[in-house]
Amino acid sequence: MSRTPVRPYLILKDEAGVFRVTVRTTRYNSQGYPLVSSELLDDGFPTQTAARKFVRETYKGEAVDIATK
Repeated sequence: MSRTPVRPYLILKDEAGVFRVTVRTTRYNSQGYPLVSSELLDDGFPTQTAARKFVRETYKGEAVDIATK
């Protein structure tokens, strides 16, 4: 298990060509290992820019908080 922190927001294109946002939450167990849970949001976006704008406005996410891979 990697101890590298994951970015809290992930934007990926699905099979239909729609961009989806995944919100990831990291917590640590008693030994300090990260436990990551993720939730795929129902909203779909036509472009990656629209998805980034949604994350910035809704979750106050910064550019360094958003991953695309």
